[in-house]
Amino acid sequence: MRILCFLHRLELGGVERTALRLCRQWHDSGLDVEIMLGRDGDRMKAEAPNLPYRVAPQPGFSTAWIETLWMILWLPGMIRRVRPDILFCAGNSYTIVAVVIKLLLGRRCPPIVAKISNDLLRSDLPAPIRFLYHLWCILQGRIIDHWVALSPAMAAEATVLLGIAPARIATIANPVLDAARYAALVQAGEQSRNSRQPGRRFLAAGRLVPQKGFDVLIDAFAQGAQPDDRLVIVGEGPERARLERRIRRLNLQSCTQLPGHCHAVETYLACSDILVLPSRYEGLPAVVVEAMAASLAIIATDCCASMRDLVEDSYPGVVVPSGSAGALSVAIAVARPLSDPGERSDPAVAFRVETLAAAYQQLFAEILATEQTEPAPQLIGEAA
Repeated sequence: MRILCFLHRLELGGVERTALRLCRQWHDSGLDVEIMLGRDGDRMKAEAPNLPYRVAPQPGFSTAWIETLWMILWLPGMIRRVRPDILFCAGNSYTIVAVVIKLLLGRRCPPIVAKISNDLLRSDLPAPIRFLYHLWCILQGRIIDHWVALSPAMAAEATVLLGIAPARIATIANPVLDAARYAALVQAGEQSRNSRQPGRRFLAAGRLVPQKGFDVLIDAFAQGAQPDDRLVIVGEGPERARLERRIRRLNLQSCTQLPGHCHAVETYLACSDILVLPSRYEGLPAVVVEAMAASLAIIATDCCASMRDLVEDSYPGVVVPSGSAGALSVAIAVARPLSDPGERSDPAVAFRVETLAAAYQQLFAEILATEQTEPAPQLIGEAA
């Protein structure tokens, strides 16, 4: 079985990191895996250093501002050369590429399996824009062959918003942990419990962009924090200057840090008590699963269909309305670090890539078996 995964570059976020972990596991289990990159970059290759990477030819200028178009220009040729059995679309940000490639290649396009990595409801958007976004979701549902949701709640929501039959969507948890990373996170949790001090240590992580809601978190922390509390927001992005101004305006410089990008979030989990996820929308954030493995307390917003099932039902945490600084401040005010995990079940084990990559392989095999017994559907405008 030959799998082709396409990524813009290896310097982005959780979608790319998770895709590399899956590809590495598929490769180690005997599948023929190819990764096409729109641009080269070594920042994440440590996740899967031995995989075959193919980089699109580079012109004499940066393609960062046209990365989606650049991928669309070169991916059809790559598909014709590699002749993959499955085209793996790693997340929502890549579905536009998948849709265009399917329209360009028609019946010559291999089956596309798209992982839903982000919220489809997007209640954060203004109503007119949200309406257009939902139309885009329906178009994706008509064109992309198969889908993977990260939880049963996400699958139920996706069948409605994408307008697809339940048979076209599988439910496979987000494979954000491997054995080594899981062990590192458990150790980070032990270090955290052994290094507690006066005051609570709050941690948030993600790109400094509006989606992540760090502006709301800073306002909520100013209202709900106690005198000895500390807040660390790990990540980098275009919102840094605006967030720093907000911190100064609220006089939080002495208790709030923005240390920048970090490859190993367990370094910060090891000196934190409570993870806060203030996002406006998400899919199923890896940092929440990582915090579970480290046995940190969790405060999260209802930023996706999966969050209440994941946190409130499976783990001692609290979920508050997205975008509400008041509700978040109340949760911060009453939050307490977790005691020793003891006999408590660990839901993070359900997100191990070793098990979930095998679930993907079974899905791929079922898709290919179906493709061999059924005629390929025609796209509008294709000759009979």
